[in-house]
Amino acid sequence: MKLNISDTFNSQLASDPNTDNSRRKVFEAMYSFVAPKIPSNPKLIHVSSEMTKVLGLDKKDIDSQDFLEVFSGTKIYPHTNPYAMAYAGHQFGNWAGQLGDGRAINLFEIEHNQKRWALQLKGAGETPYSRQGDGLAVLRSSVREYLCSEAMFHLNVPTTRALSLMTSGDEVLRDMLYDGNAAYEKGAIVCRVSPTFIRFGNFELFAARQDYKNLKLLTDYTLKYFYPELGEPSKDTYVKLFQEVARRTLEMIIHWQRVGFVHGVMNTDNMSILGLTIDYGPYGWLEGFDFGWTPNTTDRQNKRYRYGNQPNIGLWNLLQLANALYPLVEEAEPFETVLKQYQTDFESKSLQMMRSKLGLRIADNNDIHLITDLEDCLLLSETDMTIFFRLLSHYKKGNEEAGLKMVEQAFYNPTKISDAIAEQWKVWFKSYDQRLQKEQLTDQERKAHMNLVNPKYVLRNYMAQLAIDEADKGDYNLIDELFNLLKKPYDEQPENQKWFAKRPEWARYKVGCSMLSCSS
Repeated sequence: MKLNISDTFNSQLASDPNTDNSRRKVFEAMYSFVAPKIPSNPKLIHVSSEMTKVLGLDKKDIDSQDFLEVFSGTKIYPHTNPYAMAYAGHQFGNWAGQLGDGRAINLFEIEHNQKRWALQLKGAGETPYSRQGDGLAVLRSSVREYLCSEAMFHLNVPTTRALSLMTSGDEVLRDMLYDGNAAYEKGAIVCRVSPTFIRFGNFELFAARQDYKNLKLLTDYTLKYFYPELGEPSKDTYVKLFQEVARRTLEMIIHWQRVGFVHGVMNTDNMSILGLTIDYGPYGWLEGFDFGWTPNTTDRQNKRYRYGNQPNIGLWNLLQLANALYPLVEEAEPFETVLKQYQTDFESKSLQMMRSKLGLRIADNNDIHLITDLEDCLLLSETDMTIFFRLLSHYKKGNEEAGLKMVEQAFYNPTKISDAIAEQWKVWFKSYDQRLQKEQLTDQERKAHMNLVNPKYVLRNYMAQLAIDEADKGDYNLIDELFNLLKKPYDEQPENQKWFAKRPEWARYKVGCSMLSCSS
């Protein structure tokens, strides 16, 4: 197995001179060298063949002992120096100070086909930033991360990727619900892939410590390797960087809203400087349409990271990044302008996104009312978001009377739709039909466009849990089945119609199927 190693982060930026793998505060350094913990009996469960090609690997490489050993942390690839990043962050709105890679160990960077990739192992052991943790990960959370990162890519959502999923052969002690009932679970390791894993929190760490030298070095490094088109480092370029990060962050969140994805832990240390979805913990897709839903048990009371609040949290997190970059510019107004533009752009881009979900190509001033009225209808009774919008593509102009019946499959309790609720839906379908009369697309053309933005298949929590349950028994077939299903989420895939279904009632309150904790 030959990789084109091109390390930059751990060769051009300041390292921690202390090489002890002990919990500590790390100053004036961007990372600490640390070797992965050697697992007792690693086994490859699944690998993304697409990602291997992106990295310049082939099937022979995947089947090799080298692949197993390098991507399980058993051995270090020649002439590389694994490390854990130092960063800080705001968690649930509160300053948390130094955080860092508590259970992620960056292996190396590679270049292939003029693209740069950083590869890291999650669950490969403790680091100086592990705090009270052991740096390991369990099978359930690793399956969820592996499947979701690749599923998001195929949904056209900006995201980090995953290369491989392995079991470690070790048992890991976890209190899954934080209720005092800790138990041993199977350990696992995911190899995550991204152009970089730099987060908002990397910048926050140096700004909070007034270490402006390293703040500038990090920012200049980010410009050089990931935003070279913005120009040489200068105050104006730093503002342009912030502007581009804000644009990408908003684009990512608009995609989240489009597919009904809820991140669950939008802390600033979980925000990528590239505007990629990063750190798949207690995430979830909306089952019943609900602006107030969060998948995170830790967030159950305040619901800070609920579906409807994600755009606002994106803005709040960008404000923290602006505060971190401010010492390099020493003017607040340019950052304020960008943040105001984010708010304006959210309104217009969100409206355009919803138009696309409804199959509307021509802008109309009354569209906002049509969309608001639809959201009101979706909230009248438990209505599956994914199924509703997919079924809506079948609507034919002039058939408003049949509209409600057509989407009935999306209702969790169709027999409990009262006359008043049915009437409100009929009023909406009448408005929708009138609006469609202004469009030039045929019904078939509109359906094709709608099916490009409204997925038929998403990784519902209960689906992931079924795969986890089977994997716990040593059967990984369902992981493979879901992995392949989610590679084509917008296709009809009639052979997989069983997955185009509402959450089963047994999964409504089942652990892992409704809400999840940060325990992994």
